[in-house]
Amino acid sequence: MVRVLTILLAGATLLSATGCADMTARQRNTAIGAGVGGLAGAALIGGPGATLGGAALGGLVGNVSTR
Repeated sequence: MVRVLTILLAGATLLSATGCADMTARQRNTAIGAGVGGLAGAALIGGPGATLGGAALGGLVGNVSTR
């Protein structure tokens, strides 16, 4: 049950972050990377630590990949 809620929360975060129209490309890619990373961490490993770690890593990759 906790795993399902974690995945739903990460998905809601991703959807809410993509609704911001006035974001720069770097901010948008960081938010999308954090959402996808959080979802991947929750789905693959599970637990709040994996979700937060995945979100942090995904956000970093999204931020760095935008020039």
